[in-house]
Amino acid sequence: MRKIIVLTFVSLDGVMQAPGGPEEDPSGGFRYGGWTYHYFDEFLGKEMMNQMNRPFDALLGRKTYDIFASYWPHANPDDEPLAGIINRARKYVVSKTLVNPSWENTVVINGDVVSEIQRIKNTDGPDLQVSGSSNLIQTLLKADLIDEFWLKIFPVTLGTGKRLFGEGTRPAAFRLEKCEFSPKGVIIASYVRDGEIKTGSFVK
Repeated sequence: MRKIIVLTFVSLDGVMQAPGGPEEDPSGGFRYGGWTYHYFDEFLGKEMMNQMNRPFDALLGRKTYDIFASYWPHANPDDEPLAGIINRARKYVVSKTLVNPSWENTVVINGDVVSEIQRIKNTDGPDLQVSGSSNLIQTLLKADLIDEFWLKIFPVTLGTGKRLFGEGTRPAAFRLEKCEFSPKGVIIASYVRDGEIKTGSFVK
C-alpha cells in the first residue's frame, strides 16, 4: 500500500492559504498571499529538494494543479531543478471538469473521489505527495487517508485564511519523525500516524 504524504507550508496559527504570492488564492478576501517569501533561503530549498528528490506520484486538487501546470512544464530544469522531477512524476488531479489535460503524465480523478483515491493508494507504486490543495486535504482528513505530514512551519500568524486542519479533521495521534529549523526560523517537521489518541489524567 502506498502512503499519502501531505507537504505543506503552514503559519503558526494553522493557515496554509496562498503561501507563494498575492494572486495565488485571494478567495475569501485573503490579503497576505506570499507570506513565505521572505523566509526562503538555501537551507529550506535544500530540504524541499531532499523531500521531493525521491520516487513519488503527485495527488493534487484542481486549483493547485492549474497553478503548477501553468508554470512547471515551461520551467528550465537547468534553472529550476524541481522542474524535471515534477514534470516526470504522474499527477493525479481531482476535478469534475478537467478533460484531456495537456500536462504530461496527468490522470484525472472524478466521480467517487474517496473510493478512487483509496483504490490508487492500495496499488503498487511510489508514495503519493499532496502539495497545496487545501480543499482536497480536508477530504483526505475526513476519510482518514493521510499517513504523514511533512510541514514547514513559518514564524508568522495570519489570523484568517484556509487552515490545514478544518472542522472535519478526525482525532488521531502522530509521531515526530524528524525536526530541523532554518536560519530564518522555519521549522521543518515530519509527523507519521501513530494510532489512536491515548488519554489519561493527572488527578490521582
